Amino acid sequence: MKNSAETLSSTRMSSDLMPSQMKESERLPRMQESHKTMKQEKNARYQAGKSTSIGRYLWPLLALSILLLANLFIDSNFFNISYQDDRLYGSLIDILNRSAPVALLAIGMSLVIATGGIDLSVGAVMAICGAVCANLLLVPDINLVTVIAAGLCVGLLAGCINGGLVSFLGIQPIVATLLLMVAGRGVAQLINQGQIITFQHPGFAAIGVGQFLGLPMPVWIVLGMLTFTQLLLRKTALGLFIEAVGCNAKASRYLGINDKSIKLFAYAIAGLCAALAGMISTADIQGSDANNAGLWLELDAILAVVIGGAALTGGRFSLVLSVVGALIIQTLATTIIVSGLPAKFNLLIKAIVILTVLLLQSDKFRRQLSALFKANRLAAGLAEKGASAKEYKATGDNQ
Repeated sequence: MKNSAETLSSTRMSSDLMPSQMKESERLPRMQESHKTMKQEKNARYQAGKSTSIGRYLWPLLALSILLLANLFIDSNFFNISYQDDRLYGSLIDILNRSAPVALLAIGMSLVIATGGIDLSVGAVMAICGAVCANLLLVPDINLVTVIAAGLCVGLLAGCINGGLVSFLGIQPIVATLLLMVAGRGVAQLINQGQIITFQHPGFAAIGVGQFLGLPMPVWIVLGMLTFTQLLLRKTALGLFIEAVGCNAKASRYLGINDKSIKLFAYAIAGLCAALAGMISTADIQGSDANNAGLWLELDAILAVVIGGAALTGGRFSLVLSVVGALIIQTLATTIIVSGLPAKFNLLIKAIVILTVLLLQSDKFRRQLSALFKANRLAAGLAEKGASAKEYKATGDNQ
């Protein structure tokens, strides 16, 4: 009797343990799967300038494709590309060439906006760098490398001034860069002594009108700067630091990130990109016009970054999509010209199209639009069922 009781007791204990063991065996794979998912989400989140959201890349590229197709309907030869005198010619090549200055500004602006700031002075920096290069080219027997190095150093200096005012003196970015936006034009005019400086230098002019492997030189400059900046951010920790500072500068400081140096670096890169854009514009016309060089291009650069999906509050950015945004702006301008619309409608059409692109990029707007369509379909279905019921009732009454 005692042995049978012990056997029964042990059987009950084992039966009580079996569900807990089974639960433990089921819980372990779930915990491993949850840990793996969290790790993947963390890796996806903290890759600088990269997003796993397909829609983030879909809408800008879709907008660019629609604009290109619209040009094809307007002009059947829009996609034609010819090769003559070792150079490619065509409307697509013209769009790439003309969007180069804004694309360069957008690359630098992406980093500045990613830190939570903004740079309104890039157009003025273009004018200053163009004026410096143009005046140096008038010096006899000047070395081209010296002229280019001087232009780049001026851009870096302007970027460091903006970065120093923002990061070390704590001045609001829009105010600090607005100072140089206003003063920069005056500095460029002083360098040019109030004149439009022209020059004849085939080597420097090649920066704006030259070609390499069939493509215009400005396109190669944009590709080179994009590749250099992307590698610098992705292959080092700088991209992660920029996102961290943009998301929360105070928290990143507690983590040991020098947020002031990161902001200074972002503004310095923006100044460097503005210097390159200024040299392209100056070399294109072989002259320096302090009043009109880079005028209002800072607004196009900011708009290109926003079209690229960057958050104006800081943190999220994409250099490639910012360049796509610059292409969208230039393609839209080309579309308006090709369509033959009156010039007085250009700005209005441009604003409407860009607003449409931005709305399509908004997740909230797409959800509201989808809910509206679902409500309309549901109302139409209920109306159809009601009509069917009335017809059935009328048929029954007739019988």
